[in-house]
Amino acid sequence: MDSKQPDVVEREGEVMVALPAMPELIASLPPKGACWYCDKPLDAVRRFCCKSCGVAYAEEAQYNS
Repeated sequence: MDSKQPDVVEREGEVMVALPAMPELIASLPPKGACWYCDKPLDAVRRFCCKSCGVAYAEEAQYNS
């Protein structure tokens, strides 16, 4: 595996680090038996109960980082 560094985006004097893509973000979360966004019970493999919860989690991660 290579250790890919996040892309750096420069805009009008600001330096912003691009967030990892959705699959990379999901892969970094360990399964916990419940949806990471709404806590709906899940099996031991899935991390989100639906795509909308995954997108909402990624948006929150973007604004909270």
